Amino acid sequence: MDSPVVIVVAAGPGVSGSVARRFAERGHRVGLLGADEDAVRRLADGISSDPQKVRVEIADVTDRRAAVGAVTRLAEAFGRVDVLHFNPSAYRPHDPLQLTADELLADVAVGVGALLTAVQAARPFMGDGARITVTGSMAADEPPSGAASLGVQKAGVRNLVHSLDARLAGDGIRAVSVTVRGVLSRDGAFTPDRVAAAIVAASEQDPASWRTEVPYDG
Repeated sequence: MDSPVVIVVAAGPGVSGSVARRFAERGHRVGLLGADEDAVRRLADGISSDPQKVRVEIADVTDRRAAVGAVTRLAEAFGRVDVLHFNPSAYRPHDPLQLTADELLADVAVGVGALLTAVQAARPFMGDGARITVTGSMAADEPPSGAASLGVQKAGVRNLVHSLDARLAGDGIRAVSVTVRGVLSRDGAFTPDRVAAAIVAASEQDPASWRTEVPYDG
């Protein structure tokens, strides 16, 4: 099959699920990688029962060997990767005086380090025109003191997106972080579906005026 492929890292309910469904509606085959098998398989079942259109891998994104294997298997099965969407972050309700250095590093491994793992695994299957998209957050600019590691993760992953884009742009591969400047909700401007629409739109920017960070203000 020649139809494009999206791989969603940390797939499940919420924004990642909406991203997967929206790309599927646009004709993409979908690879879903997540740690919660029940949630990932429910998402897959809601998209298609055809394994040529949707495939699932279960892995912890911080387990490098497992994550590389999962992304590689999805990419090999589909034969290409056109969009790699990265969604994970760790929420830990610790302020800066409670948060330990080990906890901070563990959370950064989820929200930043796992992006490196996913991109490095997917890169051999990405060609000119491929895109890397990341769910960003206003926490990068307005870090919540009660969850101190979250701001570090979101600032770090946005910075990494800038670096990835600079490194890969010469090969026609672009990266973008969509900064969600609001709180996710069931209604209104910040539903998962509306955020997903902004992420898809960011992936379709004109390369001549590409922005590596796109704000979503609702």
